[in-house]
Amino acid sequence: TQQKQSPWLDFIRRSALKDGGLKRYVEEDGIRGVTANPTIFAQAIGAGDDYDEQIANLLGQGVAPRDMFERIAFDDICDAADILRPVYEASGGSDGFVSIEVSPEKAFDTQASIDEATRWWNTLKRPNIMVKIPGTTEGIPAIEECTAAGVNINITLLFAIGFYEQSIEAYLRGL
Repeated sequence: TQQKQSPWLDFIRRSALKDGGLKRYVEEDGIRGVTANPTIFAQAIGAGDDYDEQIANLLGQGVAPRDMFERIAFDDICDAADILRPVYEASGGSDGFVSIEVSPEKAFDTQASIDEATRWWNTLKRPNIMVKIPGTTEGIPAIEECTAAGVNINITLLFAIGFYEQSIEAYLRGL
């Protein structure tokens, strides 16, 4: 952080949330944020038994597999955001974020991206949450609308300068 860099973890694991691992990364190693997406959660869920009890409970409640992902993700994202909240507060809101991605299935559907980003934001109710919106043609209006609505966003999957420029313009219009 002395060089104005903000190292983020590109993974999330329930065990690190519960056993103090993430807190140690933040306090001792200077981690300033965490990013997650469906692939990261799939790896975490498949890597051990951290999620077995919650999955069994959700199955017992009749929760559909697609909805299970969100319930699991909601819990872990909230826990990670709470751990990073002191970083967010101490930095005046410039660090300490946890980011979750709009489903890649929605990357080419503007309204679906807006709806999901807004739902994540409204459900998680943490000021240090960011929702990643893909920098696709369809994502550009979602970037603008979500920014205007006050949803913390970041833009992912930018592979061309033109999309980068369009994303910046959409963000500025949204402000």
